[in-house]
Amino acid sequence: MVVDFVGKRGALFWLALKTGFFTILTLGFYRFWMKTRLRRWYWSAIRPGGHPLEYVGDPMEKLLGFFIAVVILTFYIGIVNLLLMFVSFSVFNSSWLGYLASLVGVIPIWFYARYRARRYVLARTRWRGVRFGLEKGAWGYAGRALLHWALTIVSLGLLWPRMTFLLEKYRTDRTFFGSAKLVQGGRWTMLYKAAVPFIIAVLASLGTALWLLWFAPVLGDMPENFDVFLGQLDAVIEGRNAALGLNDPMRLWLVPVCFSSLIYGAIHYRWVAKRLMANHKSADGIAFASALKGPRITTIYVWGNFIAYLALVIGIGLMVFMAAAFFGYGILLSPDAAGSSPFSDWPRWLSLVLLGVMYLAVFLMWGVLHNTFVTFPIMRHMALTTTLPTTTGIANVSQRARDELAQAEGFAEALDLGAAI
Repeated sequence: MVVDFVGKRGALFWLALKTGFFTILTLGFYRFWMKTRLRRWYWSAIRPGGHPLEYVGDPMEKLLGFFIAVVILTFYIGIVNLLLMFVSFSVFNSSWLGYLASLVGVIPIWFYARYRARRYVLARTRWRGVRFGLEKGAWGYAGRALLHWALTIVSLGLLWPRMTFLLEKYRTDRTFFGSAKLVQGGRWTMLYKAAVPFIIAVLASLGTALWLLWFAPVLGDMPENFDVFLGQLDAVIEGRNAALGLNDPMRLWLVPVCFSSLIYGAIHYRWVAKRLMANHKSADGIAFASALKGPRITTIYVWGNFIAYLALVIGIGLMVFMAAAFFGYGILLSPDAAGSSPFSDWPRWLSLVLLGVMYLAVFLMWGVLHNTFVTFPIMRHMALTTTLPTTTGIANVSQRARDELAQAEGFAEALDLGAAI
């Protein structure tokens, strides 16, 4: 069974623009309706075997869940922060330990919110009238995520594929399509294949950094005059460049090349790992296959984000010149040097309102372009490269009960995790 994608980029652009505009008019409250409409559009565009997916989430559920989560988080963070700051001042006579502990204390809730958000989205997704679902286990996921992250950090990243695989296995083994339970097969070591470009980029970057920064054996003791040190440093670099045949332009390209290779390696690992794990997902009589391509996803990320952030930079530049036109060009140098301007006779409140509208419009356009040139092509590529080679078990699938999920995606929204489709 093949998966088709029938959505058009132009239709998505206008939908994202319209719903984003309503979100601005309502000071953000329409975002729950905006996300619901966008999901319904994306889900209906994805059609396994010609049958569209359905998203039946209720925006009011999201709004009420958000309010409930905000109340709970306010109470939790307020009480916990108060106790941590008291201990930090009483025992260590300092506040920074309290702030650090407070930040660490939010991390488990962050993982909890991610699992809850996924559970809600699956519970409100249907195909051929049959509901998807995810079993309870948000706190179990949060605990495992903390443990795997700790092991990954201690291993200096060597166990990152293990963390990726086991956390995905925890989620997949609790996922249902009606009565059919999904299973994540394979082994975590298979993900090292996806990590090869990133590993090469890390090794190349470390080698470049060592070559550029390891000056102690050559320079000896630090001279008292910093200018003398800089001169010696420059002489060492020039000598090593000459020995390796590198001129100044080539040397300047080393850092961006290493940085770009790291970015490519990270994107390649994330998405090729998804492909490898998708090829080992199955249910009773149902199998999945993915031909997702890492270079294609990387191209989408690079060009899509370039377009979106270019619009953001241009918009911010226009805002700066608008502020200068309203309050005087001297404000670009100092807030106290506003001086005269072509619009100096305008009421200040009107100038501030126009700047506020411009600010919201800039980020609205950024979101619209990100949806149009990043999210849309990625969703399309994922759909078109996914197939179900075995579907005999679909005929035996029966309906599952509806999950109520009173808080919906509230915690994810409150922690700003719910912006993604």
